Amino acid sequence: MPALTATATTDFPPSDTYDLVVIGAGAVGENVADRAVQGGLSVLIVESELVGGECSYWACMPSKALLRAGSVLRAAHAVAGARAAITGSPDAGAVLDRRDEVAAHWDDAGQVRWLQKAGIALARGTARLDGERRVVITAADGSTRAVTATHAVAICTGSRAAMPPIDGLAAARPWTSREITSTEHVPARLAIIGGGVVGCEMATAFTSLGSRVTLLARSGLLAEVEPFAGEAVAAQLRDDGAEVLLGTTPERVDRRDDGTVALTLPGGRVLEVDELVVATGRAAATDDLGLETIGLEPGRWLEVDDTLRVHGHDWLYAVGDVNRRALLTHQGKYQARAAGDVIAARASGASVDDAPWGAHVATADHDAVPQVTFTSPEVASVGLTAAAAEKRGLRTRVVDYELGWLAGATVHGEDYRGTARMVVDEDDRVIVGFTLVGVDVGELLHAATIAIVGRVPLDRLWHAVPSYPTLSEVWLRLLEGFGRP
Repeated sequence: MPALTATATTDFPPSDTYDLVVIGAGAVGENVADRAVQGGLSVLIVESELVGGECSYWACMPSKALLRAGSVLRAAHAVAGARAAITGSPDAGAVLDRRDEVAAHWDDAGQVRWLQKAGIALARGTARLDGERRVVITAADGSTRAVTATHAVAICTGSRAAMPPIDGLAAARPWTSREITSTEHVPARLAIIGGGVVGCEMATAFTSLGSRVTLLARSGLLAEVEPFAGEAVAAQLRDDGAEVLLGTTPERVDRRDDGTVALTLPGGRVLEVDELVVATGRAAATDDLGLETIGLEPGRWLEVDDTLRVHGHDWLYAVGDVNRRALLTHQGKYQARAAGDVIAARASGASVDDAPWGAHVATADHDAVPQVTFTSPEVASVGLTAAAAEKRGLRTRVVDYELGWLAGATVHGEDYRGTARMVVDEDDRVIVGFTLVGVDVGELLHAATIAIVGRVPLDRLWHAVPSYPTLSEVWLRLLEGFGRP
């Protein structure tokens, strides 16, 4: 992993008292702090690593930079004329260099300048609660200082990679999402354990960069979305040369003296690779926050209400991954805006709008969470799957449409393949779920998100006319499949 450059700042803040203390200066913590400052509060944010957090340096941004070159090449190969201009495969070194630029070379100077401009105080160090509204900060040299939050403390420490109980795995020093997104070389042979978003995206990226990838998943791929999505991703990975082993979990893992890794699979096969990535889920980053000093259990997810306030603690907020509502950067930032605003409102005695879809709540976390997985093909989804809607007890109708039948798909690229699914609540005649699988479908998702959040009646959607010839014409075809009233 490359060296981290934390821009020099004073380890300890100039004051012992702030209206709000935010623990964790990732994207979520930054947004909580910013909204609270805009609401008139004094705010201290505490960070033990880099300001900007996981998304900026080890997740969203570097991972998408690793994926982009392969995506562009696939798009060019699908269009006659462009295809003839393409020779060779992606330049792995150049891709890693661009990844470094996107991750700001793991230097948080720009993020620190933003905090200063926003009027947010920064302390470098590890923060632990020491009772109600009291936070003790330990600097790199071991010195400590306590600060008091007059109104609230917001925990925005996110999540960390979970390590499954596989014999020998921990001792084999596997990579997690951090190491794979910041690697300085492309392994010749790479195994990935886990069929979720991280596993599928990194399998896609490193297959395009020349690794011989083996992806092992305990069940199918992308189990949280419609089944056809994971099936399409698995098929494309195999077509691209990756090995995809479903229903498979290693029985043992060993790091050999020569640095290679051996995975013993069910049935006795031994898979030999140069590096192993574990991408089997996330755990709460709450182990060393002093939660025991306020009656909470370290290492556990923090349960919150829709205003992001921790149950039983009217001064404590948990925002982003740490509350396990929706482990996505954009949802964490959405929560952060609500949390920062409501903390400021409560501190000033202003009215709180905590009704569903109000200004101070994160209602969308329940049934309107959008997500794009940047595999080949892309997978974009929002709301409920057909199975989840049925389990919820809704009377639904499912409409599917093949994207390759669209005129927009014809001009987009040769042999375009993809599927769209619309899940409709027949009683209310509104969309409750939407899934797209295909090239470049991620940019289509926000229209579906708006339709679900706004509960736009299908009868009105007939008057939202999609441009021709675009992939957005799928909206018309899905409505035709459902039928006019």
